[in-house]
Amino acid sequence: MSIKTGAARTSRDAVEIRRAVAGDAKRLTRMVRTSGAYEGHYASMVAGYQVGPDYIEAHPVFVAVAGDGGPGDGGRVLGFYGLLLDRAELDLMFVADDAQGYGIGRRLITHMLGEARRAGLTDVRVVSHPPSEGFYRSVGAVRTGTVPANPPAVLWDRPELSFPVEDEPR
Repeated sequence: MSIKTGAARTSRDAVEIRRAVAGDAKRLTRMVRTSGAYEGHYASMVAGYQVGPDYIEAHPVFVAVAGDGGPGDGGRVLGFYGLLLDRAELDLMFVADDAQGYGIGRRLITHMLGEARRAGLTDVRVVSHPPSEGFYRSVGAVRTGTVPANPPAVLWDRPELSFPVEDEPR
């Protein structure tokens, strides 16, 4: 299996997950704002959203990259997540539209659960974008409730899920 990365193709095995750095902020912001999952009536949610260097420095944020992937080296960011340790919550999770279906999201979730385990968390909450609920459930999250709409920022109810953090990886 390969992932299209511009003119070149990269083996899925060449995908690495590394800690994000402040220099990744613009690429991560662009991924959020251009996500196909937030088109149409969901667009208002991410229109002005920014993943800033301060967020990256304050929280465990990890990126899946094709190739070397270091900031400025031309490696392509395929996806990322942000984990809030103080609230035990998966705050952000995005996979580039053209990288979906190649296991990047599953790898990011597995990595996130490892980070949560190392931090001593027993579960990780997710307030999901409604179309993403099926993905989260397919990788082990359990539906725990619904978070009501919060206009004007969020105009729709969102599924609330939880990932149990096991002592040992599966």
